[in-house]
Amino acid sequence: MSTSNGSNPGAPPETATVSLPHDRDRIDALQSALMFAVERAGYAKPSRFAIKLAFEEAIMNAFHHGHKGLDENLEIRVEYAVAPGEVLIVVEDQGPGFDPDSIPDPTLDENLALPSGRGIMLMRAYMTEVAHNASGNRVELRYVRPQD
Repeated sequence: MSTSNGSNPGAPPETATVSLPHDRDRIDALQSALMFAVERAGYAKPSRFAIKLAFEEAIMNAFHHGHKGLDENLEIRVEYAVAPGEVLIVVEDQGPGFDPDSIPDPTLDENLALPSGRGIMLMRAYMTEVAHNASGNRVELRYVRPQD
């Protein structure tokens, strides 16, 4: 993992770029590093919750959906940048991708029993912006710090 520290307002963002295996201990360690950076940057508890939830959903979607049916040893690529005003997170899997617009809305009555769509819904609900690349195997999450 490569990191740089930028906890004061004039410093560059704190960043990391990681190739991450499907290993709970490694996922938890990366999530802890991200959340420590977010806390150092001064984000309030509700913001930290939103970022942690979206991060976890993006990671789990990459492994469980993006790599479904593929070699279980494939890694995903995770990048993040934490600055005082915003947090950027990128998660990219090695799968074929998908069309995020084709995922049914899990809040509609006819879709309540379906096991998919909730992760994307949560990311969209808690992040300022959620964008996928054209092939659908890379998600970019942006959280803009609310004005106090």
